[in-house]
Formats: sequence, structure tokens, C-alpha cells
Amino acid sequence: MATFNSSSTPNFLIAAARKSSGKTTVSLGLARAYANRRHKIATFKKGPDYIDPLWLQLASGNECYNLDFNTQNSAEIISTFANYSDKANLAIIESNKGLFDGVDPLGSDSNAQLAKMLKTPIILVLDTAGITRGVAPLLRGYSTFDPHIEISGIILNNTGGIRHESKLRKAIETYSDIEVLGTIGRDSNLSIRERHLGLTTPSENASTDQLIAQLAITVEQNINLDALLEIARSNLCGPGNPILSDTLKNAEPSNEFENITIAVARDEAFGFYYPDDLKALQKCGAKLVFFSALNDSHLPETDGLFIGGGFPETHMKKLEANRDLRDQIKSAIKNGLPTYAECGGLMYLGRSIQYQGEIAKMVGVIPGDCQMHKKPQGRGYTKLQKTKNHPWPDLSDRWSKISVPAHEFHHASIDNLPRDTQFAYRVKRGHGIDGNNDGIILGNLLANFCHFRNTQQTPWVSGFTGFVRSVKKERDSSVPTLE
Repeated sequence: MATFNSSSTPNFLIAAARKSSGKTTVSLGLARAYANRRHKIATFKKGPDYIDPLWLQLASGNECYNLDFNTQNSAEIISTFANYSDKANLAIIESNKGLFDGVDPLGSDSNAQLAKMLKTPIILVLDTAGITRGVAPLLRGYSTFDPHIEISGIILNNTGGIRHESKLRKAIETYSDIEVLGTIGRDSNLSIRERHLGLTTPSENASTDQLIAQLAITVEQNINLDALLEIARSNLCGPGNPILSDTLKNAEPSNEFENITIAVARDEAFGFYYPDDLKALQKCGAKLVFFSALNDSHLPETDGLFIGGGFPETHMKKLEANRDLRDQIKSAIKNGLPTYAECGGLMYLGRSIQYQGEIAKMVGVIPGDCQMHKKPQGRGYTKLQKTKNHPWPDLSDRWSKISVPAHEFHHASIDNLPRDTQFAYRVKRGHGIDGNNDGIILGNLLANFCHFRNTQQTPWVSGFTGFVRSVKKERDSSVPTLE
């Protein structure tokens, strides 16, 4: 497996023994604290998460990029990290779940494997609630479990006071030589609210920037930022010599065709977009025009429409009230506008959403009704097989022969679909629409519960833009011209 031999950008990975240990709040505080010190921060999130990167982007002032073993090969992960950290002077990677967790029991997709691949120092955040001397065997186990990694520092989180902190430090000093970089005391004011899909998004928190600013103050006062920066620099072994690959360039084809316009719904209801996917759309000749499904009454003039995931259920009354836009979108899709929708976008294009005992009308172009459930209907990594019905012809050869990796996380089901509904994918792993199928096809519309990431394995951007361009060409050629 390829590794990242050395980087010209100091970096470290924030990990934990398990999820909900405070990785995100610590990462946010560190990103803002170093930004306050006039560092240019590059942030990364391990896995397919959309929400944590939105918070990290706000904290750092720069876009956050995902590093995901499910959709990217090792060269693509290395290339993504190298390219997007190149112009920064500090890179922070936030892991997901625990340091050694992953789908593969042997750890090939774990946070520890990511740290080995990128040769980045590991900083372990420990939730210390209900533990004192027991921290020692935990650290000893984590330090020796994989001899090829090194935990370079510890941040004690959720400590219960001076006495508690003293016991923790004594145990660590006695049984370990790992440096304690600082402690953060128990404080409910430093937590981010959660709900059915995890953390709430920054746009739904009125005091978002105030919270991040307070996290930065807490980190500045309680963590040795100078020592942490030295650790980040410790893996620099000479001039920057990253193993770069052309995988990102391959995933973002050059613009060889006439430009097209794609309208993208982006607001508090729809915000689940990978920034490198949006860049890939532009690389493929698409001019992106953003609009709000909540506030804009008119759909921009466009050749294609992209509605990503989000939380339409928590904004369904306002979406329902914007009837003019809903009617325009329905009419445009019925008249053949090439459209791609994921998860929340699918829900918005259905007839209705039922949530917490209330029902709201949606666009109504998909003849089905979405219902929110208390438990997830689909959650985790998925594998999909393209069917012959898939509307994007550019993908026919490649996607017919492979199981396409994606992910899903939805509490919604869509009910009352017609029996003759056509689907673009057969579900090999996961749930999708009904456990067997995903990707509703209606004319030039494709809408699925699963989320895709534009990579070598899943070049959905070239497929969609190629489809938009072909529909536009066919439409333009059918328009009568004056002789």
C-alpha cells in the first residue's frame, strides 16, 4: 500500500478510544485557536460524514475534505490530503469512531491505518468520565495493539475537577511515557446538540460562531498548543516530497465540451455536498448556480438540477410554503430537465413528508410519500449494481461490471410508489429504497437514498454532466431555426 513519505505541511490526527469522546469539539477548538494565531488551516474528516466538515470549515475558515476508504483507493486518499493541505501551514484530520474501528475486522480501513498511510502523528482524546487509574491499561493497550503506530500525545476531556485530573495525570505518568498535552473540564456549554443524523448543522445553531470561539478560548487556555505544533512538525523529514498521484485529475475530467449550467439547492434544508465533487462539476464544464429551496421563489435558468441531502423534514413547513418554486421544479422535471437528487433531495421531490405527527406537501414529481421513523431505515456503507435502466449512458460500461460503493444514513422511507417504478440500481449491500432497489428513474430524473462520492470507482460527475450535455444538445437541435 502506498504511503505519504513526507509532507511539507505539519499535521496531526485527532482520534479517540470510541465515538462521542469529544473529538469534534476538540478539533473545532484547535482549528479556530490555530487560525487565531494566523495559521492557515487545512481540515479533513475521515469517512463519508457531511456534518462535521461543515463545522470544521467554519472553525478553520477553509473547506474541509473527506478521506474515505470506502470510495477512495489509497492513492486517492494520499492525493486528496496532499493537494488540499499543500497551501496550508497546518493540517488537522478528525477521525471517526475509535482509533482502531472500521468495517474491516483486520483494520485496513481504520483511523490507525489512515495515520500509517499518511505518516501523521496521532493525538488521542480520552473521555475521562468515570475513570481514574483505569486510564493506564487503556493507554497501554492502545499503545501496543499496533506496533506500527505511535500515539504522540493525549488530551484528557470531560475531567471532573482538579482532584480527578491529578489522579489521571499520576496514572499516566506512572505507567506511560505519552505526553499529556492538556485537559478540558466538564462543561455542557461546550457541547453541540445532536439529533437523528448526529450533530446539528452549523446553520441551525444561532450561536454557532460564539460556540466555536468559546471552544478556541478553552483550547488556548488548557492545551499546550506550542507542544502540539512541535508534534505536528515532528514527522517532517526534510523537504516536502509527497507521493502525489493523478487520481484527482482522473476523477475530474478536463472540459472538452461546451459549458452547461447546473442549479444546486443549497441552504439550511440542503447542504450535504462534498466540496471536491462541486469542484469536479466545474472541472467538467458546469457553471454552478446556487439557489435556496426555502427562500427563492424562482428556479434559476439552468440545463440541469442537483439537489443533495440535508434535513428537509425539519424545514418541511417552509418548503411547503414556497409553492411557486415547488411548482416550477415539478414542471421543469416533467418537461425533461436532467435532475439528480440524493436522500433529502429525493424526499423533497416526493409528494409529502410526514414527521413528528405532521405532514407537509413537497414537489410531488415522485409519486411517493416519505415518512420519518425513529430508527434508521438505511445506515452505513452500501454496494450498488447499475441496471440497464440507468439514464446516464456514459457510465454504462464501467458501472455495469462493478459494485458501486456509496453510503446511506436515512430515517425516512418512501411509501406508495407505483409497482412499475424503474430503478437505476440493485442493492447488493444496504437498504436503499426498499432493501432491493435504489435510484428512482422518472424521465430525466434520478433520485436515490444513497450518497455518491466522485472518485475513480464512482465517476458520477462525468456521468451526470455528460447526460445533461446530451439532453441539452438534443433539445437545442429540435428547436426550429429561422432561415
